[in-house]
Amino acid sequence: MDAPQLIKVTIDGREIQVPVGTTILEAARQIGPDVAPPAMCYYKPLKGSGGKCRACLVKVTQGSEKDPRPMPKLVASCITGVQDGMVVENFTNPDVVNARKGIVEFLLINHPLDCPVCDQAGECHLQDFAYENGLATTRYEEERRTFEREDIGDKIQLHMNRCILCYRCVYTANQITDQRVHGVMYRGDHAEISTYINKAIDNDFSGNVIDVCPVGALTDKTYRFKSRVWFSKPVDAHRDCDKCCGKVNLWYKGDEVIRVTARKNQWGEVEDFICNTCRFDKKNTSDWVIEGPTKVSRASVISANKYGKDVIKKTPYGLQHAAHNFKQIDDAREYNKDLKEIAQSEDYKALMEKNEAYFSKK
Repeated sequence: MDAPQLIKVTIDGREIQVPVGTTILEAARQIGPDVAPPAMCYYKPLKGSGGKCRACLVKVTQGSEKDPRPMPKLVASCITGVQDGMVVENFTNPDVVNARKGIVEFLLINHPLDCPVCDQAGECHLQDFAYENGLATTRYEEERRTFEREDIGDKIQLHMNRCILCYRCVYTANQITDQRVHGVMYRGDHAEISTYINKAIDNDFSGNVIDVCPVGALTDKTYRFKSRVWFSKPVDAHRDCDKCCGKVNLWYKGDEVIRVTARKNQWGEVEDFICNTCRFDKKNTSDWVIEGPTKVSRASVISANKYGKDVIKKTPYGLQHAAHNFKQIDDAREYNKDLKEIAQSEDYKALMEKNEAYFSKK
């Protein structure tokens, strides 16, 4: 068998050779997460996904070696194939960075700010996307779009108010279930995920729509409000299953298995979908063969209280915010408990001056 033809592409100054037909996004992922664009709708295991959210926009500054002209507009990297000699700018291009901030603003226009009560909080791709690429303000003043609560079954909870219409759940149902009963209804700002005449989503692999949803629009009813994700401990486990691969993550709260999910790769994508029997019916440790603790990204909130501060990845936004708003403190200095000496310190005097200035303006 002939080896695939390789072509050269440069992304943020880093060159890589990839097979013909590779998209810009997949080429960037092969280089590493530091140059890979974010993706809210693209899902590699699902054929046809991508091109909906525009979160992965990049600038092609050179189309190819044969035609070095730049592409006139930003392009969606998840559906744009690479050309030999193509040069792409992602995080290094200010137009891309500004456009991404606008995309975050659009996605949050109708998305409710209910992270404190959302079961997806802590593993929500929209939270990560907004934190790393968004702004702290919004220009939107109109009322948010709302939907009536709809019952789509006894295992899956639909919160349409949170949906960003990424279409992942539709592709999942189309490609891994026998009969899809839900999809996108209506058009424009009336578009919504719904079932056909209030039918319940109930088949052997329907629970996978929960795993592919990047926000909290589709959640597990058996897990609702049981625990915040950072208080639970995930472990890898497997069992002999005649329907699926049987490879899962068990999420423990103490000795109790509070939920079961499919395993995800570093991009948050499920490669081996699991059946509803494994997901909803097998929640005893005795049902599984425990392999060991799940590897958790150091940047994830799930790693809270599980890793030392020296190994947790810090995002540029957090460092910049801290440098701008907080004073550098020497943690090695001795703590002085004498209130009289504290009152004489420069830090205390500066704090009192700020307080006086603040109250004098009121």
